Amino acid sequence: MVVNVGNTGNVESAAAGAWGVAGRYREFSWRQARGRCTAHEELSARIGQDPELCDLLSGSLPAGDKQQPDLLLAAVRYLDGPHAELGPRGDLAYGRWREWTIRHWDEVRAVIMQRSARTDEPAHCATLLPLLARLPQPLALLEVGTSAGLCLHPDRYRYHYRYRYEDDRGAGGGALPGDALRGDAHHGDAAPQRAPLRAEVGEPGNPLVLGCRTGWPADELPDRLPHIVWRGGIGLDPLDPAAERDDLRWLQALVRPGDGERAARLSAAVDAVRSVPRPRMVRGDLLDELPALAAEAPPEATLVIFHTAALAHLPPARREEFARLVRSLLDGRAGGGHWIANEHHSVLPWITAPAHHPPHPDDALLTLALDERPVALTGPHGETLRRLPGAEGVARD
Repeated sequence: MVVNVGNTGNVESAAAGAWGVAGRYREFSWRQARGRCTAHEELSARIGQDPELCDLLSGSLPAGDKQQPDLLLAAVRYLDGPHAELGPRGDLAYGRWREWTIRHWDEVRAVIMQRSARTDEPAHCATLLPLLARLPQPLALLEVGTSAGLCLHPDRYRYHYRYRYEDDRGAGGGALPGDALRGDAHHGDAAPQRAPLRAEVGEPGNPLVLGCRTGWPADELPDRLPHIVWRGGIGLDPLDPAAERDDLRWLQALVRPGDGERAARLSAAVDAVRSVPRPRMVRGDLLDELPALAAEAPPEATLVIFHTAALAHLPPARREEFARLVRSLLDGRAGGGHWIANEHHSVLPWITAPAHHPPHPDDALLTLALDERPVALTGPHGETLRRLPGAEGVARD
């Protein structure tokens, strides 16, 4: 299939659109894929230098989220395009990928228009758990911007927290408490042997273990899983990978090529929640649907509204409106509630002051905040939890 963007009636506008798409792919290659997925780094950079393909994307996809690189790359993988597992590398491989994508463009576009790039990372639960376990129990969890609701089941997973003191000094974690330094034979760490850190939380037989490096004090790490009596989520395209094979296939396509660990974690998380009742999932705009869904939470439970990397696509004015709505809902609820945000510091700038940034900022790090109080920096896939100064004793019940 060939799309003639000149037929849109505005050649200058089409050229500007193609230029914007090209820049978006180059920025994605540099800022999001570099150092994290070599295949996507190369592929998105090549697309950013391909005027004809950028013309196709800008001329046949609506501006905004539908033009984001993750959607196109996942759609081609979902449809078993060439080099789906490892990604196209080199001129010849890119040529095959490009030819296949253009020839199957109607199918690729249909997937892009039907799906969203929102994916669930169950490992985020490892960074949420120290807060959730210390809030007044039982909990009613409400996730804003959910995809498959996998982060609504932190009580279904097992956790392994381990200290990496070289990571946490200079990253807001400070020196570790003496009773936390230890060697971890399983991971090959060589820290001095002291009193052991309580690092395991959850059922010992659980096959899904979420690992997290941290400098969080040992006495503030959870020793129990939270007691959750209600779960709800809002998303533009909520999925049910435990029941719908195509939904699981789409989530797997969103995992970047070569990241076998994350793909295995996704499959294990789906298996872990397959036999439990489904959360209350609502399709729609997060601001429009939030009040009614929050009202369904049991009054005897502590309502926790939370989100992870979910608000970046909202305009700043809508983010501020969302913040006002959350404050109003929690203030008006008998017994109150809590708001946990885990977003890039640029998304909710009034939460994170520059002083909270590490000396060598990593653009991928998220800021974890409880009731608009920054408490930690977290890895994009829940792999690290670095407590910020002044967060001592947060969320004690």
